[in-house]
Amino acid sequence: MLSSTKTSVTHALSHADWLEDWTIEFIKAKKIEGLSPNTLRIYHQQLKHFLTFCEGQMLEQVSEVTSRDIRNFLLLLEEEGHNPGGRHIAYRILKTFFRWYDLEVEPENWRNPIAKVKAPRLIEEPLEPIEIEDVCSMLDTCDDSFLGKRNRAILLFLLDTGLRARELLSIALDDINLVTGNVLLRRGKGGKPRTVFIGKETKKAVRAYIRLRGDSLPALWVTDDQNKRLAYGGLRALLERHAKLAGIDATSAHDFRRAFAITMLRQGVDLVSLARLMGHTSLKVLQRYLKLLPEDLQEAHRRAGPVDNII
Repeated sequence: MLSSTKTSVTHALSHADWLEDWTIEFIKAKKIEGLSPNTLRIYHQQLKHFLTFCEGQMLEQVSEVTSRDIRNFLLLLEEEGHNPGGRHIAYRILKTFFRWYDLEVEPENWRNPIAKVKAPRLIEEPLEPIEIEDVCSMLDTCDDSFLGKRNRAILLFLLDTGLRARELLSIALDDINLVTGNVLLRRGKGGKPRTVFIGKETKKAVRAYIRLRGDSLPALWVTDDQNKRLAYGGLRALLERHAKLAGIDATSAHDFRRAFAITMLRQGVDLVSLARLMGHTSLKVLQRYLKLLPEDLQEAHRRAGPVDNII
C-alpha cells in the first residue's frame, strides 16, 4: 500500500518536474531519515532562498536549472554578504538535493547541474577560543542567587565538556552522574549518542545549583522561574550578560568549545580522543578549533625533540 502510494506520488511529481514540489518532498524525506529539527530548519531556509532566486530567473522546473544558474546563485550569496562558510553550506545542501532528486526520480536525459560546479573555497583558518582569563572574569560575576549558581555551573560545564549549545541544553537530570562525572549525551550532532565528562569543580557547581531547585522538571538546565527547560535564546542571553559584566567582548557557547579543544590539546590529549569527546567523525573538522601559537610548538618540541630527549 505504502509502496504503491509512493510510486504514484513520485510518478505525478516526476511528470510535472516542479522545482518547489520536489524541494518539499526532499525536506519530508530528510525528516523521515531522522535529521534534527535544527538541520531541517537550515535545509528549509537555504532551499527557500534558492527557490526565490529561481523565481526571479523564471525557473520553475528542476530540468530548467543549469550549472550556470547555480554559479549565479552562489555569486548572489557573496554579493549579499554571506561569508565563505555560509556559501559552502548552501552549496552542500543544493548538492545533496540534486543527488537525492536523481536517485528518487531517475529522470531520463537529465544531467545533474551541480556536477560541474566547484564548491566555494572555504578558508580553513583556526577559530579563536575564549581566553581562560576571560572565563574566570565571567565566573566572578556570578552571585549566590539561583541564577548566579545556575550560570556559574553552565559556564564551567561548557568549558569542561566542549559541548555544542543545543547538546548542552538537551541534557536531562538523569543523564548526569554527579559521582563519576559521566554525562550521557543521548542525541549529539547527527543523532549519535556519546559520553562526555565533568571534573570535580564542575560537579560541585552543578550540585550547588541543583540544591536550589524546587521544581520537578526532567531537564538539567531550567529557566529562572523554574517552570520550563532553558532554551537557546536564554543561554545566549546569559552568556552575553556575563560577558558584559566582565567587561569582555560578547561570547558564545562555541567560543567555550574552542577553548576546551585547545586546552585539552595543550594538556597532552591525543587528537583521536579529543575528536571523540567533541563528537567529530573527522580530524579535518577538528583542525579548525586548534589555534596553536608558536610557543605551543616550541613546548611540543621541548617535550619530544629527539636529540634532547632520546640521544
